[in-house]
Amino acid sequence: MKNYKELRIWQQGMTIVKEVYLMAQNIPDQEKYGLRSQITRAAVSIPSNIAEGSSRDSDKDYKGFLEIALGSAFELETQLLILEDITIIDKGKSASLLELVVGEQKMIHSFINKLRAIS
Repeated sequence: MKNYKELRIWQQGMTIVKEVYLMAQNIPDQEKYGLRSQITRAAVSIPSNIAEGSSRDSDKDYKGFLEIALGSAFELETQLLILEDITIIDKGKSASLLELVVGEQKMIHSFINKLRAIS
């Protein structure tokens, strides 16, 4: 079993979760079960799948969980862009979060490629 807490991708994923929850507080109540719920679930899915994948014995299985985490990161990016487009959140306030999410996508993708190379 690998120590996922030492992975930068997990640590940044946890930062993303905190930032998303802070942003979600500013989303109107009528979106409680819509976009607010979706962005928090997508954010939580990122470090959760990185952690779950680290418990797997094979790199192939681990890669599968990393791919799910990557998909959640792209889902979250899309949802944040939607919130900007429909002017629920200000582009200036979401820019740093979007930057974190894109950075996370790149790191997860790189890690997947490293696992592919050793498999």
